[in-house]
Amino acid sequence: MNRLSRAIIAIVFVAAITFSAISICQTTAKSLRADITEQKLYTLSDGTKAILAGLNQPVKLKLYYTKTAAMKGPDQIRYFNEYYYFVRALLDEYVRAGKGMVELEIIDPRPFSDEEAQALRYGLRRFSITEEESFFFGLVLQTQWGVEKTIEFFSPERQNFVEYDISYLIDTAITREKKRIGILSPLKVMGDNVSGYMAQLMQMQGQSPKPPWGIVRQLKQMYDVKQIPTDTDQIKDTDILLVVHPKDLSEKTQFAIDQFILKGGRAIVLVDPHCIADRPPPTQNPYETFTYKTSSNLNRLLKGWGLEMPENTFAGDRGLAIEGSLRPNQRRDKIIAYMLLVKGCFNADSAISADLNKVRVLFPGVLREVAAGQDDSNIQLTPLLTTTSRGNSWTVSSPGELMMPDYPDLLSKFTDGTEPVAMAYLVTGRFKSAFPDGIEVEDDSVQSEDETGDAGESGDEEKAVKTKKITGLTEAEEDCAVVVFADVDFISDIVAYREAIFGLLAVVDDNSALLLNAIEELAGSANLISIRSRGNFQRPFTVVDEIEARAEAETAEEEARINAEIAGFQQELGKILSTSNQTEADIIETSILEKKKDLELKIHAAQSQLRRIKMIKRERIEALGTRLRNFCTLPGPIVTLIIAIVLGIRRAVMRRHYIGHAIDA
Repeated sequence: MNRLSRAIIAIVFVAAITFSAISICQTTAKSLRADITEQKLYTLSDGTKAILAGLNQPVKLKLYYTKTAAMKGPDQIRYFNEYYYFVRALLDEYVRAGKGMVELEIIDPRPFSDEEAQALRYGLRRFSITEEESFFFGLVLQTQWGVEKTIEFFSPERQNFVEYDISYLIDTAITREKKRIGILSPLKVMGDNVSGYMAQLMQMQGQSPKPPWGIVRQLKQMYDVKQIPTDTDQIKDTDILLVVHPKDLSEKTQFAIDQFILKGGRAIVLVDPHCIADRPPPTQNPYETFTYKTSSNLNRLLKGWGLEMPENTFAGDRGLAIEGSLRPNQRRDKIIAYMLLVKGCFNADSAISADLNKVRVLFPGVLREVAAGQDDSNIQLTPLLTTTSRGNSWTVSSPGELMMPDYPDLLSKFTDGTEPVAMAYLVTGRFKSAFPDGIEVEDDSVQSEDETGDAGESGDEEKAVKTKKITGLTEAEEDCAVVVFADVDFISDIVAYREAIFGLLAVVDDNSALLLNAIEELAGSANLISIRSRGNFQRPFTVVDEIEARAEAETAEEEARINAEIAGFQQELGKILSTSNQTEADIIETSILEKKKDLELKIHAAQSQLRRIKMIKRERIEALGTRLRNFCTLPGPIVTLIIAIVLGIRRAVMRRHYIGHAIDA
């Protein structure tokens, strides 16, 4: 047998051994798994494991995914393939952890098939690709007692919450009825409540009913959600009260909230010194728009809980401020009123905030601890959201300044602080009423003598108004719990959601997760809290961020100086013009031109300095990129070259060794 035949046989044997090893690993080594992702994205959380361990009946999961159609669909559809494999791998972990109580079935619904008809019957979302092909990507859960739950569509934008969605489906399928959430708000968070006829009439007029906020649509999938009037005098049949932007609430309504909490009800209160989502109604009077009130507060109740929110006062942090521009082609500046909270801003000891990654806030207020006017030992205040230690509060003289804000000017007025500023609190303890003596309300059931007497005698007299006193609990019998946020916009569609593929509403960061965490904490479901918002697929470039932060700190003083010079010039110019007369026009014009020229030279020099500093920042980032590129690309060829050199030297040594032995022989 010659050398060529031996080489061919060796290759065949190596290939056979390789394929056999792969087959053996696929069948016998399935249980050997390793999750090497940094945030353990493919590892089930303790909350999910606890839910699966508590299963008292088998559940069947049907994953509907039109894989055949996705393979030949457009790029937008093919993008879902990677997400499908992630969801399927996660569901395999559910089956493994379920220990025989969870069954998974993968279904590819083809056009006109029974599987496609089933997907439509279950209510899964259908998106047309062609005239025949439809796209499905949803999950159906079935129990042996006939309970059916669905996830209509797996949106990639919710991939950080996919484990929570699946675990919630299982948990609610085997547990009792939904919790009841009551939403009290002057904003249209529930959307336009119109009948079918009115909706059709609006469509004929080219209008469409305003849909509920995205957070409300999420809540309706998990809870029994209802609206509570803002003039209510009693809150009942509600497990958790969600008070959103309580602007100008009557004393009667505040008393109803107070009594609801003292009787054991749980509440989440969202107040705001400037709510962007609260837009003024259309009017032809600009003055009404300018003076429209966008703030809300419940300081009378808050002080009973040991908190207060100052008016026209906002939390800020230069390092957390998001860059943006108000107009096209305008230089991007940091907006001190718009912050992205990251790790370090969330209380790691609270289940509500411990697992959050990123939360956006817009014009957030400041919550300060105050004496509650009662035994403070009965109240425990737990901050949930804070700025960094460089954060500070900033104020405006009047709400009118915020109607058309000058964000660079606001940033120039901001000064770094030395302590974190709190924007959300969890308050627990045995509360006392903010209305210990009750309230006086109008008594409609009693008519005065003037109303029932002779109309002629009382016609010119002012009708007397009868009132009655309403009292209630002055102190809670058991511990109460309230979560207070000094921002409303963080859960609005403006900040927490964005338009996604197929017109769906996709979540942004962990804003909605924060509110859902608070609801689950108050509802008492700790397992679900430990699941939500476990990982973020967007990996931050921390070194680059540090370089940019240092460069920003270096340029901040120069930018402030330039802005101050420009403002001083404008003020001086206005002063000269206001005090001058016509005979001095030529002299004034010459003086103004000289000052303007001098200031422009100074500004040009300062801007050159800024460009130099920013060029250094860019060079540092590019140098880092070069080092990373070299680190990723050079080691492979270098190691290969070293191995080749070592093998070459070894072969040369062995050759000389064999030649020496041959000569000796």
